[in-house]
Amino acid sequence: MLLKNYKPVFHLFYFALAACVLHKAIFYFLKIDVQKFHYSIEFLYLIFFGLSALLYLILLIVKKKNFQIVGMVFLFGTFTQMLLGYLILQPILETKSETVNLEKVSFFITFILFLLFQTLLTVRLLNEKR
Repeated sequence: MLLKNYKPVFHLFYFALAACVLHKAIFYFLKIDVQKFHYSIEFLYLIFFGLSALLYLILLIVKKKNFQIVGMVFLFGTFTQMLLGYLILQPILETKSETVNLEKVSFFITFILFLLFQTLLTVRLLNEKR
């Protein structure tokens, strides 16, 4: 039973690993120099994986304590994650380089991928029978 609750965190890890490898492979085959990026792709995936895993673990705790507020906690956690994402994005927005647009797109693709995956995990969590 315990492993069943934390299995989605492992799925999130495998998703993050596969998406990161795919992201790096696309940049490699398109010959895009990521050395000029403010944050490395691995760092972004690590940050978003950590935030998503933390939010899911918090949702598991809240589900045990009070199932009625799981959705609201998810919304608050997503808002907090967006705020942290903006704070991480701030140096990229201030950068004046030729790769800044590509770095912004890369950042938002990573953010949206994790947002979609954690939304799916939360929906599955909410659909479970008590």
